[in-house]
Amino acid sequence: MRLILLGPPGAGKGTQAQRIVETYGIPQLSTGDMLRAAVSAGTEVGKRAKAVMDAGKLVSDDIVNAIVSERIDQPDCAKGFILDGYPRTLVQADSVEAMLSAKGMKLDVVIELQVNDSVLVDRVSGRYTCAKCGTGYHDRLQKPKVEGVCDKCGSTEFKRRPDDNAETMTTRLQDYYKKTSPLIGYYYAKGILKSVDGMAEIDAVTADIEAVLAKL
Repeated sequence: MRLILLGPPGAGKGTQAQRIVETYGIPQLSTGDMLRAAVSAGTEVGKRAKAVMDAGKLVSDDIVNAIVSERIDQPDCAKGFILDGYPRTLVQADSVEAMLSAKGMKLDVVIELQVNDSVLVDRVSGRYTCAKCGTGYHDRLQKPKVEGVCDKCGSTEFKRRPDDNAETMTTRLQDYYKKTSPLIGYYYAKGILKSVDGMAEIDAVTADIEAVLAKL
């Protein structure tokens, strides 16, 4: 099962990806995590990425694609994976398709989470995570069962992203619609796009996603 969760920031991709991980036992592949791991491990592509970052430049699509390719070859991806944060552009989508094709693989489904902009701003401005395990919470929508204590690991330390506010969210949405939203049409044309109502309750969204995955 190889899939992408698609949607603007705050749509709930992280929450739903974690539930898929727990249910199906496939890894969630975050480009940021993969990049740091490759650099830390000192792999050939990791060294290339480190040189670029040390020079204060942005890592190219070619390097990111190579890191994703390297990660997919690891044993825990044999049953499938969720791509998180990549691809973000049409050029990257073409690169992913070519890379998977070279491995004899293809994406099974791309699930779009549909959420209104006004709801996204509310969601993002209220979210925070456990500083220890990264479990996500929200001031109003998803509080820990015990106030101030992480449900998953019991930590009492939490953090918020500095850009999780209404002002920066507008800029991030504009960037999403300009660069990433064209992927909706891209994957629709390929016949693998499925859309779910991301404005429903979290458990309802999970049920809708599981209904899609059950048909694969």
